[in-house]
Amino acid sequence: MLTVEGLRAWYGAAQILFDLSFEVASGEVVALMGRNGAGKTTTLRALMGLIAQRSGTIRFLGEDISRLKPFEIARRGVGYVPEDRRIFSDLTVLENLDIGRQPPRLGHDGQAVAAWTPERLFKVFPNLATMPNRRGANMSGGEQQMLTVARTLMGNPLLVLLDEPSEGVAPVIVEEMADTIIELKKEGLSVLLSEQNIHFAEIVCDRVYVLEKGQIQWTGPMTDLAGDIDVQRRLLSV
Repeated sequence: MLTVEGLRAWYGAAQILFDLSFEVASGEVVALMGRNGAGKTTTLRALMGLIAQRSGTIRFLGEDISRLKPFEIARRGVGYVPEDRRIFSDLTVLENLDIGRQPPRLGHDGQAVAAWTPERLFKVFPNLATMPNRRGANMSGGEQQMLTVARTLMGNPLLVLLDEPSEGVAPVIVEEMADTIIELKKEGLSVLLSEQNIHFAEIVCDRVYVLEKGQIQWTGPMTDLAGDIDVQRRLLSV
């Protein structure tokens, strides 16, 4: 689904990412983990073409998308859920969803993928189903997080880049978000998420790459990281 080789990225003169190489398979949930400042968000932004100063090769479904613009990457089936949500506060839930709508697309196997609709999303996000006409400004942070994910799904992505889904939301919302990611995996969607909460990642992820200072320092199955306290202390603890 996604293959990244030698990814580097800069903010001005400061290099943030150093030769990252990783992959995400079809129907797989993969975590980028690490402390604050490790380069997780920068990695997702670089994959989406939101950082101009970058090098390396990014292949999505076999196509080199390294030099494409963000809207071109989105049209090929990559969805991006930023950490800061960026919903339209003056618009209702339904209006926010409609803005994210893209035509149905073919999956990696060439078969048509079932399009996401508000009705289908409301089954995945029952809380949103109770407030279709509520303005974004009148929603809680957790509700806004759900709406951001739902709006991204309206673009019918094959791969979702999900930035810190458990950050700053209530525990009950974290549980619902975990259930949502599991449901998306059942639907065949691939997910690459950045995360610091190892308990959340353990529930939803298959594999993990741990970053430190813009470099991958550990990789393996999520179950291995969950059971390795030494690695957690060395690379994840504050």
